Amino acid sequence: MKSTIHLLPDHVANQIAAGEVVQRPASVVKELMENALDANADDIKLIVKDGGKTLIQVVDNGSGMNEIDARMSFERHATSKIAKAEDLFQLNTKGFRGEALASIAAVAHVVLKTKPEQSDLGILLKIEGSKVVVQEPIATNKGTSISVKNLFFNIPARRKFLKSIQVEMRHIMDEFHRLALAHPAISFSLIHNGNTVYQLPKSNLIQRINNIFGGKIKEKLVPVSEETDYIKISGFIGKPEFAKRKRGEQFFFVNKRFVKSAYLNHALISAYEGLIKEKAYPSYFVYFEIDPKHIDVNIHPTKTEIKFDDEPTVYSILKVAAKHSLGQFNLSPSMDFEANPELDVPYEYRKKQPVSPKINVNPDFNPFEEDMFASKNEFKPQYYEKQLQHWDALQHETQELASKINPDDAHDEIFSTPEKFQVSDCFQLDKKYIVAKLSGELLIIHQNRAHSWVLFNTFLKQSTQGKLLPQKLIFPIELSIQKDEINLLKNHKAILEEMGFELHFTTEAIQIEAVPMSQKSLDITSFFQNLIDKLSEDVPMNKSEIQDILLDALAKKAAIKSGQVLEQVEMKTLIEDLFRLENPNFSKDGKKIFVRFNERQISYMF
Repeated sequence: MKSTIHLLPDHVANQIAAGEVVQRPASVVKELMENALDANADDIKLIVKDGGKTLIQVVDNGSGMNEIDARMSFERHATSKIAKAEDLFQLNTKGFRGEALASIAAVAHVVLKTKPEQSDLGILLKIEGSKVVVQEPIATNKGTSISVKNLFFNIPARRKFLKSIQVEMRHIMDEFHRLALAHPAISFSLIHNGNTVYQLPKSNLIQRINNIFGGKIKEKLVPVSEETDYIKISGFIGKPEFAKRKRGEQFFFVNKRFVKSAYLNHALISAYEGLIKEKAYPSYFVYFEIDPKHIDVNIHPTKTEIKFDDEPTVYSILKVAAKHSLGQFNLSPSMDFEANPELDVPYEYRKKQPVSPKINVNPDFNPFEEDMFASKNEFKPQYYEKQLQHWDALQHETQELASKINPDDAHDEIFSTPEKFQVSDCFQLDKKYIVAKLSGELLIIHQNRAHSWVLFNTFLKQSTQGKLLPQKLIFPIELSIQKDEINLLKNHKAILEEMGFELHFTTEAIQIEAVPMSQKSLDITSFFQNLIDKLSEDVPMNKSEIQDILLDALAKKAAIKSGQVLEQVEMKTLIEDLFRLENPNFSKDGKKIFVRFNERQISYMF
């Protein structure tokens, strides 16, 4: 019988291994920069082109390699970090698997230049798809320069699934941030397409955090510190008032290695209980120092997950340390449960004499008058109670009707022309819905969605006609945001200016000098934070889609909110504007704007 099991060729095995190690350009950045750190470099430069698709180059001033080590570094399972299994539990380096360079060389064109300090000449290696095509001596500086070009050149299917340049670059910056934050005593620089994105000098931790994220972030942090025989915790956590609606600057480092841990995150967030809103996320930069024998970092190929041998202890220490830090800096509310607030009488009241209460009676009051008010200030309770009972009965009937009818069964045809309908008297239900009779049908309209959709279509029409003109602000508004968020908005500056904004960018802030003419009362800070959150999603978008996001954000910020009281004329105008639209049924995000019931449907319920 012919054998069916055989050994894979080395180049095929390397490509399979690359599937674990090299998922995207950011994976290459991580492996190459970790190698530079393990080589004891104190100056590391990252050069990237086209989001890493064309070139990823890391240049360091580390120890370098001789000719034999340079060749061996590209062999599978070749490493200088461990020699026996027991070494896995005493790791003090970033890399140790011995698969990174072999995997990268299997799916890219790699050029390596390296030289130890004591050597006169270095070595040049060129590798294409695991094959060494050039090996020769070269004059070069001490340290190592490794270039990875044309990633996935021999696996077109993998290359096709790479995201846009902007998205891949954001992933690269994430890896850059993690390594730069873990090693503030090392200088880092990042250059993309010839432009210097970061130039980080050697510094302390708080300076490194501020140099990366800018936006005066150091003013939004408080230090956290705790040391026990088992573990040492240090770093900074965010003040509760600066918590955001998205997960932003959240970093855990264990022995200078970035890790992801839902368990540790839960411990830290629980320390903020009662201090931040639900679904708000504080920033944190927390560093753990622990004996390597108490942790296992070899549980995931990317080494971003970790296992402690005593997780409950770490959880408790972290939570207590965070609570202590928040309390120490007067961020936790202090409460005296023994005090009686009713006894808090101002001291100056000690000389005041008590005043007897007075009863005012209107001798002209007539409870049988028809009018609710006999004069401007005279209230007729019986008439008002009668009207209130009528109002409550109408609301009760409407709520019962809405609960019995399936909105999806409602008639969805749109009125043919605006002239064919007349809006009768309408009222608000729970300050959220508008209830009205329209062309013989009963309508229940979501006031916020209706107004948002009307405004969106208005802004879209104005934008198409070039009518979203800027309105200069008397005092420009300055927003202190992160550097990567500033770069994100810079990429969309032209579209923002088309929408009526005038922006000026600095290294650590953005100045809004003008807003769309119809949006003078816009909450600028909230609007731009929501916009940044939306643009930060890993979804490639064209100009039209970005324009829709901007207009939708403008409309939602300017729209009538749930809980806002409306006059009759405002409700009627909104309904008429809504039904003049080509499609009044659904909002921009696909949610139903109104439900309607005809006489047949109502009769069926009885």
